[in-house]
Amino acid sequence: MSFAPSRAIAAFVLIGALTAPASFLAARAETLATAPVTADKADEDDVSSFRLENGLEVVVIPDHRAPVVTHMLWYHVGSADEEPGKSGIAHFFEHLMFKATKTYPAGEFSRKVAEIGGQENAFTSYDYTAFYQQVAPQALEMVMTYEADRMENLILNEDVVKTERDVVLEERRSRIDGDPGALLAEEVNATLYQNHPYRMPVIGWLHEMEQLNLKDALAFYEKYYTPNNATLVVSGDVDLDTVKALTEKTYGKVPRRADPGARVRPQEPEQNTKRTVSMADPRVSQPSFQKMWLVPSYTSARPGEAEALDLLSEVLGGSSRSRIYQALVVQDGFAASAGAYYQGGSLDDGSFGIYGSPRGSATLTDVEAGIDAQIARIIKDGITADELEKARNRFLKSMIFARDSQSSMARIYGSTLSTGQTIKDIQEWPDRIRAVKVQDIQDVAKRYLVDGRSVTSYLMPEEGKPDQKVEAETPAAGETQLPEPPAQGVVQ
Repeated sequence: MSFAPSRAIAAFVLIGALTAPASFLAARAETLATAPVTADKADEDDVSSFRLENGLEVVVIPDHRAPVVTHMLWYHVGSADEEPGKSGIAHFFEHLMFKATKTYPAGEFSRKVAEIGGQENAFTSYDYTAFYQQVAPQALEMVMTYEADRMENLILNEDVVKTERDVVLEERRSRIDGDPGALLAEEVNATLYQNHPYRMPVIGWLHEMEQLNLKDALAFYEKYYTPNNATLVVSGDVDLDTVKALTEKTYGKVPRRADPGARVRPQEPEQNTKRTVSMADPRVSQPSFQKMWLVPSYTSARPGEAEALDLLSEVLGGSSRSRIYQALVVQDGFAASAGAYYQGGSLDDGSFGIYGSPRGSATLTDVEAGIDAQIARIIKDGITADELEKARNRFLKSMIFARDSQSSMARIYGSTLSTGQTIKDIQEWPDRIRAVKVQDIQDVAKRYLVDGRSVTSYLMPEEGKPDQKVEAETPAAGETQLPEPPAQGVVQ
């Protein structure tokens, strides 16, 4: 079961989200470029938090516009926390959490949610694993009861583990091994991150997934699935007193079983080389190019850097108004798509990327050269105040739109708190975006978009080469192909 945080959220989530790149959805709204921004902070002012005696952090986000509540439990463990040789255990264990407990048979929780017309899901990323239900307020106690139960009473045995291991192995074969783009993305990540565990795929390497066993699963459960290693976010038609009473009644009974300790991970050495990764596969019909750099995340950056990187990605390639899109797709016409993104929602350093696909008889080399020229312009001359203001407006509008969705707000708070940020960081994000100056954009471009420290990747048809002409698909008249960055870091 899975969902990926939306691109509209990712821009301001201090999130995703190695889970999701910067704000593309909001940037697509044609009316946002010059519209004034007036943010009502009433919703944020109502956000409350408290901690149970067993260590569970609880965040309450009231939104009484509809009789619906979103209940999200975030465990502060993801694939980057796995032991060496155990890649895939975090995602594998997410699957196992849907099995029987000492109290309820397998599948009963899901059936109860479905019977009342609710929705549920779960996902694993590099830094967290989350479980989600959206139901009527009257059912909140029910979902809390089931979720708290499987935090403590999960039953695992050899048969359960073997059966579910076969499921995730097949998932890898179908979603990764059967997709040239996904295979290349794994190789690119393993090249970009030379030492940090972000270099491992969230779903795991096949040969290590095949060795995951009952002992591994039980050890992972006991160490990480404890209330003091989780954040519960409840958003929607609720109030603080009700949530407090229900969490004490349900989650409050779950004992603290372990102390996972500080999330200390191997960090990246200084990178001083330009690396290239390419894949040729007959299944590829549309060649594509991508270039990535290691950059700080919202958690690891110096003050103001992450906000500047976010806005740089927007100006450079975040929408149909961006420099890359206008130059390569609209004016020169040799790119079918082109854009940029910033993945700054991780606990440790994230990435900045550019990408594009050729159009007509153009080549990947043509697209790469065109994008590189736009980066060079920003490094040399910076951007205009007008460009910055329009990009800033789009970002601030995206936060306002996110407040219209209780599930979006739950994801923002949950992912941010799971990656070392605070409620205050979320609430002050608009002010920090407003504080970014034109010079800040040029500074981060100079500091981080250094070609000699990049990883360039090419996805091509069989026997293809980056400078080879391939008659790529041309958009139909009147059709606009907007930026679609590669999705990374979230697996069901």
